[in-house]
Order: sequence, then C-alpha cells, then structure tokens
Amino acid sequence: MDAFFAAVEQRDHPAYQGKPVIVGGLPNSRGVVSTCSYEARRYGVHSAMPLHEARSRCPHGIFLPVRMKKYQEVSTEIMSILRDYTPLVEPLSCDEAFMDVTGSEMLFGPAEKIAREIVDRIELELGLSASVGIASNKFLAKIGSDLKKPKGFVVVKADEARSFLAPLPISKLWGVGPKTGEQLRKMGIQTIGNLQNLPVDIIRSSLGEFGERLHCLSLGIDDRPVSPGEEVKSIGHETTFQKDTDNRDFLEQVLLSLCEQVARRLRQNSLVGRIITIKIRDADFKTITRRSTLYHPTDFEEIIFETARQLAEENEWGRKRVRLIGVNVSGLQKSGTEQPPLFAEVERKDLHRLHQTVDQIRDRFGEQAITRGRLIKKKK
Repeated sequence: MDAFFAAVEQRDHPAYQGKPVIVGGLPNSRGVVSTCSYEARRYGVHSAMPLHEARSRCPHGIFLPVRMKKYQEVSTEIMSILRDYTPLVEPLSCDEAFMDVTGSEMLFGPAEKIAREIVDRIELELGLSASVGIASNKFLAKIGSDLKKPKGFVVVKADEARSFLAPLPISKLWGVGPKTGEQLRKMGIQTIGNLQNLPVDIIRSSLGEFGERLHCLSLGIDDRPVSPGEEVKSIGHETTFQKDTDNRDFLEQVLLSLCEQVARRLRQNSLVGRIITIKIRDADFKTITRRSTLYHPTDFEEIIFETARQLAEENEWGRKRVRLIGVNVSGLQKSGTEQPPLFAEVERKDLHRLHQTVDQIRDRFGEQAITRGRLIKKKK
C-alpha cells in the first residue's frame, strides 16, 4: 500500500487530501513518524524521524495520532480482496503481502491482469492506492513493488533479473543495513551489479553463509515459497519516555513492566519463546539491540526480565540518558510442547500456578486489578 496510515487518514478526512499528513503523534511529543503522505515527503519527512524534526521540516504539516485499530480493519479488507484470487497470501505487515498466483492464472488470467484487477478493486472499493511488483520470486517482487511508488506497477521477467538488479544500490539487498553496507563498500561493492561480478568465495570469506546468501540474492535467486497463515513470529513492547533519563531504578521498573506485558501476551496466545531481545535508544538517537537465547523457552516475566536486564547491564545502560527501551521475545512455539527443565520443575510449577491466578484476576477485573509492589511507585 502507498503511505498506508496517512492514506487512510486522507481518505477518511477529505480536508486532508493533497496536504502533508504526518502520522505518529503530536509534533511536541517524543515519538517518531509512523507514516507520512507523499506531500510531507517532499519536505524531507520520512518514517522513524523524530516528530520534533518533522515539525521543523514541515511546520504546516497535519500531525495525527496512530489509529491502529482502524488501520487493521482496513488491512483485513485488503487481505480479503487478495484472497479472492489465491489462498497463497503471506502478509508481511498490515499493508503488504506476497501472493503466489501460479495456480490462479487458468481462472483469472495472467499475473499482470490479476494485479491490475486487484489494484483497481482496492481503489474502487477502499479508496486507496497500491503498488505492485510482479516477478518469479519473492525478493524480486518486493524490490519491484518499492521502485515506483506511488501507484507503481513493475514487472521483472526472469531472464532480466540480473540486469534489473545490477544498477541498484547494495542497500536494496535484504539484510544489508548500515554496518554490512559499510563493510561491502570497503570491499568496493557499491551496487548489486558489483556483487554479481564478485567471486562467491570472496564474499563468503568475509561474511560467511550470510555473504553467500547475499550473492544469491544479487543474482535474483530466491527459492522461498509464499507461506500463507504464518503464525506470530515475535511478541514485544517498547516505550518512549517523555523525558530522557539515566535513572537506573526507573529504567528497571519500566523494563519489568514491559516484560510483564510481553509475558502476558505470550500466555494469552499459548506461546513460549526462547530468544530475548532488548532495544535501547539513547538521547543521541543511537539505537542498540542485543539478544540472548535461552536453553528452555519461557512465558515467565521473571525469566524474561532477568535476561533483558542482564543484556542491558552488559551494554552499560544508564551511562547515557535513555530515550526508548523495548523488549521482544521470538523463537516462539506452542506452550506445552517444550521440554521442561529437569531440576527446576517444582519452581516452574509454582510460577505457572502464580501466573495462572494473576491472569485470571486480570481477565476478570482488568489489567490494573493486581500489580507488583515494585511497579506501584512508577504508576503514581
């Protein structure tokens, strides 16, 4: 979808059409831009930009809060349209999905015809615009869909994949962030074409299996199938402070609260997770993420918190003022399928009974019905 959140706001509020709409919160708040309209992008505003900077670049912009419930409702309508043409729909987010229409062409016509019909229906039925990439695999389709927004329509033929990718910057490859990009540029690799012409042994010696994977992508090779109905891959929460802080006690209180929220959602979804990740952004907007893999998956906030706190301690949080912290649990599986730790079974059962009781109280009387003593001070 094209500038999805902002486009929904412009659709629902005709007075906003043609004007710079910035979704994320009030301009004097400490959040970041979630999405902005193309009119706002002309002023240099972009996603993840601090709202105060967006205001300085576009002071006449229309700043709006995130209406996630509304966007999810519209997303459901979009995905329903896609599934009219194939059951093989793999959502990437609320505004983006892969489709495999290989088996649908006999019924609906060539892929290009199906895509045109979908785009027209989204505009006619929902009043929104979408961009499409059509290709023989997911990577090429994704690249194509991003190239000519808004209302882009890019077809990448299989025999033209290498020439299509060659002039694009190396940052277009999945997995190439600032650090990897810098490492590749030091090797003289500026474009995807540079990587195509590099012997795979060289990139493998520098980046291992990941380098080999990048080399395959540079050649347009991606054999991953479209996987419909994928389960939740991770559960996380984060918070941005109204005022930067280096108060360790306060930071630990907030981290514990976040871990409680994550653990509660895990239990509500009958999930346990093995990989704990923290995210810390300081006052200079430098962001670090660190992760640790547990030997046994868990849905206990006590374990999630101790792991997250240790990760934070190892990265010396509190030396700089902190703007944002977050915690995420991934490596998920259904609870009850994990092998319980052999020598901690009694303690594990006690914690399980405790959480079961607390969850029942909150389900009946609300989230604030029962609170840890350590968190009471923070809530005053």
